[in-house]
Amino acid sequence: MLNVVIFGAPGSGKGTQSEKLIEKYGLSHVSTGDLLRAEMKVKSQLGQMAESYMSRGQLVPDDVVVGMLEGLIKKNNHVKGFIFDGFPRTLAQGKALDAMLVKYDEKVNVVLSLEVEDEELIARLLKRGEISGRSDDNKETIESRLRVYYDQTAPLKDFYREQGKLVRIPGQGSVDEIFASMEAVVDRIIV
Repeated sequence: MLNVVIFGAPGSGKGTQSEKLIEKYGLSHVSTGDLLRAEMKVKSQLGQMAESYMSRGQLVPDDVVVGMLEGLIKKNNHVKGFIFDGFPRTLAQGKALDAMLVKYDEKVNVVLSLEVEDEELIARLLKRGEISGRSDDNKETIESRLRVYYDQTAPLKDFYREQGKLVRIPGQGSVDEIFASMEAVVDRIIV
């Protein structure tokens, strides 16, 4: 099974590149936001726990999210692999994901980190905000989101770098140029 973690700052192109990776390699997309909503909709035990936190404006604890991921992996053990988009976001989540995957004799194979200069990220998100009307794509909110990303992600990058799994991908250029860099990395892993 091929398990890929993709991360990058807001506006780095994770969503676009995830779609291309899914299409080329037949991976199943894992978005924790989608997973939380699906579990709450069916009112599973984990979904009810998640909803109790979210309704109070609190973050869903890592063990609840990892429990949902584990359920998804158990149900989908026939797939070619997963692309984890937006998870893990913290060192604790990275460790929890690794521990859970080991139970199924699996691991994260590669972590693709889309690297984009802050000025470019801000410009992209401001443009997206103009086009989509997203109220959270304003300069003040964007800068705050970037600070949170750097505070939470720096230790996670070191964690995966120490495991030899982190690959920095230049996130500026055309979508196809960026994807070609990612493709070259993934192709070396699956050979």
